[in-house]
Amino acid sequence: MKALGIIPARFASTRFPGKPLVDLGGKSMIERVYAQAKKANLQHVVVATDDTRILEHVLAFGGQAVMTSADHQSGTDRCYEAYTQLAQEFDVVVNIQGDEPFIQPEQINKVLSCFQLPSAQIATLVKKVKDAQELFNPNSPKVVLGAQQQALYFSRHPIPYLRGYDQQEWLEKHSYFKHIGIYGYRTSVLAQLTQLAPTLLEKALEQLRWLEHGFTIITAETDLETLGIDTPQDMEKL
Repeated sequence: MKALGIIPARFASTRFPGKPLVDLGGKSMIERVYAQAKKANLQHVVVATDDTRILEHVLAFGGQAVMTSADHQSGTDRCYEAYTQLAQEFDVVVNIQGDEPFIQPEQINKVLSCFQLPSAQIATLVKKVKDAQELFNPNSPKVVLGAQQQALYFSRHPIPYLRGYDQQEWLEKHSYFKHIGIYGYRTSVLAQLTQLAPTLLEKALEQLRWLEHGFTIITAETDLETLGIDTPQDMEKL
């Protein structure tokens, strides 16, 4: 299986403009993400950006980058445009978040392992929820899993609702999983995803459009936490 890692990186973030270029201990955020991705079982890694400052920075530290449209509504669309610009053919594309400088190579490899299943069209990671605060945090999307570890639904509220139990007891009665936002796609499927008509469900979460159109999302479980940077305050904490 030939796998391509793509790191979407926009400059114009509403909450943190220029985020990919911020300095983290002597290296930019995007350089740290790129370096971690290069350690995974990927045959090629490229940054997909809409800003020449990011493009020139990536090329300066020896990375690969391509320019993409500034009009994309999602990282998935940006990934597909970047893929079409490359001269090589790949079986799988992995969409790696550009604001997670501490992503571990084994997390990327776990996504790739999902494609050993012929039924896997899209793959992502899940992590078992450990405390009630995380369970009821709407900023931490949850995933409902089927018997074959396929994603049945994504929600910002925990599902299922455990009738008859206090919310503090829910984790004792049921295993809940949070979604870790890294995606893998078979390249033929990635092309189809960019052509899907918008749906009402995706207003809650983008991946619901894929489920609503009948695509299969296979998950792999990780014990590792991801630490994303959305604001300058997040950067200070990390």
